[in-house]
Amino acid sequence: MVNEVKKIEETLEEVIDSYPAKSMKNRKEHIVIRDTSQDKQKIMANTRTIPGIISNRGCCFAGCQGVVLGPLKDVVHIVHGPIGCCYYTWGMRRNQAVVGENEKNFLNFSFSTDMQDSDIVFGGEKKLEQAIDEAMEIFNPGTIMITATCPVGLIGDDIHAVARRAQEKYGISVMAFSCEGYKGVSQSAGHHIANNELMEHLVGKKEIELEAEYPINLMGEYNIGGDAFEIERVLGKIGYKIIATFSGNGSAEAIMSAHEADLNLVQCHRSINYIAEMFREKYGVPWLKVNFLGVDQTIKSLRDMAKYFGDEKLIQRTEAVIAEELAAVEQSLAMYQDLLEGKTAFLFVGGSRAHHYQNVFKRIGIDTVVAGYEFGHRDDYEGREVIPDIKMTADDRNIPELEVEKDEQRYHLRLSKEKMEELAKEIPLNNYEGMIKEMEDGTIAIDDLNHHEQVKLTKILKPDIYCSGIKDKYTSHKMGVFSKQLHSYDYSGPYAMFKGHVNFARDVANGILSPTWGYINPPWKKEAGLEGNYGGDY
Repeated sequence: MVNEVKKIEETLEEVIDSYPAKSMKNRKEHIVIRDTSQDKQKIMANTRTIPGIISNRGCCFAGCQGVVLGPLKDVVHIVHGPIGCCYYTWGMRRNQAVVGENEKNFLNFSFSTDMQDSDIVFGGEKKLEQAIDEAMEIFNPGTIMITATCPVGLIGDDIHAVARRAQEKYGISVMAFSCEGYKGVSQSAGHHIANNELMEHLVGKKEIELEAEYPINLMGEYNIGGDAFEIERVLGKIGYKIIATFSGNGSAEAIMSAHEADLNLVQCHRSINYIAEMFREKYGVPWLKVNFLGVDQTIKSLRDMAKYFGDEKLIQRTEAVIAEELAAVEQSLAMYQDLLEGKTAFLFVGGSRAHHYQNVFKRIGIDTVVAGYEFGHRDDYEGREVIPDIKMTADDRNIPELEVEKDEQRYHLRLSKEKMEELAKEIPLNNYEGMIKEMEDGTIAIDDLNHHEQVKLTKILKPDIYCSGIKDKYTSHKMGVFSKQLHSYDYSGPYAMFKGHVNFARDVANGILSPTWGYINPPWKKEAGLEGNYGGDY
C-alpha cells in the first residue's frame, strides 16, 4: 500500500508540476489520494476556479434551468436573455416525459425573449411581459417559469415583479428565478436557487386524497436516457406510489402535492439536498439516500426502502421483485464482466454520479482509478458530517437562504423519534456518507478537474474509458481513449435499475473493445510542435 500511494503521489507531482506556485498550492488542496489508514481525508471543493484554467463547470443558469427545472413537462420555461443561453434548454439533455390524458407537455418547445442590444440599453421587462402574453395565448399553460441570464442581472430587470403581475392577470402560477450565470462558483448555485423557489412557491399548493400505502417522492432524478421510466416501472411493480419526481418526467402539478409523501428518496445529493432538508423541517418528511445505478446498489436501496416502511408484505414483495429482475440480467452481466475484467475507468461527472458509477463499473469488472465532481461540495466527498465545519464564503452569501418553519396543519412525524434513531443506524436516513469513504486505496479523488489535469492523468494512468460531460469528452477521444458521456448518455439509455445496468455494460463494451481507438493518430504525434518558456515573473 505504501508503495502504491508513493507511486500515485509521484504521478500527481508530475501532473501539477507545471503550475505556478500559487496555482499548485490551490490545486493540491482539491486532490486526495484515498488512504483508509487515515480517519478523515479533507478535500477542498466549491471554490472559484483559478482564472485562466479551462474548467469543465457549467454556470448558475445551467444548474437552475438546465438541470432542475428543465425536465418539468407541464411548464412553459421562458429564458429571459440572449438566444444563445437557450443551449441549456431541451436540447442539452433531451428531456423526455410520458404524458397522461388531459396532461400538457411543453418539452418539445424552447421559449426565449431573445434579448437584443436595444433591450440591454432600455430594459427587457416589456419584452418579457409580451412573451408571457404570447405563451398564454398560444399554449395556455398552468405554470410559467422565468429564468434570468447574465444580462438580466446586469441591467436590473425586475423579473419577480413581472411574474407577480402576470400571475394576477392570468390566475396561474408564474415563478421567477434570479439564476444569472455569474452567481456562485458553478452550476451548484443554480440548484440551490431552484430548490428555494420550488419550495416557497409550488410545494404545498394542492391537497390530494391519498389512498396509496407507500407514498414517496423521487428527488434528484432527471430522467437521463429514460432512467426515471425504468425506476418508476420497478418501484410501481413493488407497490410504491410516486407522488412527485424532482424533476425528470415530473410536473409542476404533481410537485404541488409532494408534501403528502411519507418518504423522500434522494438520488443526486448535490442538486436536491436543500429541498429534502426543507421537507423534513416543514412537513416532517424524512429523506433516504438511494442509488438506482447498478444492480448491487439498486438492491441495497430497495431493501433500505422496505426497511423504512417496515411492512412485512412490502419486504416480501421487494425480495420477490429483486429476484425476478436479477434473474433476467445476471447472465448478461457475467458475460460483460468476462469481456471487461481488468479494465480501468476515469470518472469526472457531476452530482453523485462519480460516486454511483464506481459501483456500476465494479460489477462488470472495471476498476475506477480517478473520480471527481464538477460542482461538488465537501459533503459530497466527505459526507454530511463535515457540513458544520464548512465556512461560508462571499459566493455562498450571494445565494439567498430560505428559512422554512413547521407547517402546523400539515406537519406530522412519519415515524417515532426512537424508530428514526434505530433506522438511522442501519440505513442512510437523512444522511449521506459521501464518495471518498467508498473509494479504494490508492485511487484519486479530484475536484473541479481541468483540461490540463485531464490530459496529464490520462497519459500517465492510461484508463480504458473516460466518463464525462460534453466539454471534455472529445479531448479524451483525440487521445485514443473511449469516452462515455454520463450527462446525456450519448443518446442511449436507460442505465438505471437492473435492465439499465445491462444497457450500460453493452454500450461500454462496444466502446472499449472497438478497434477504432488503435487507428487514431493525432496531429501532434506526427508534426513538429511549438515550444516556449514563460518570460518574467509569474
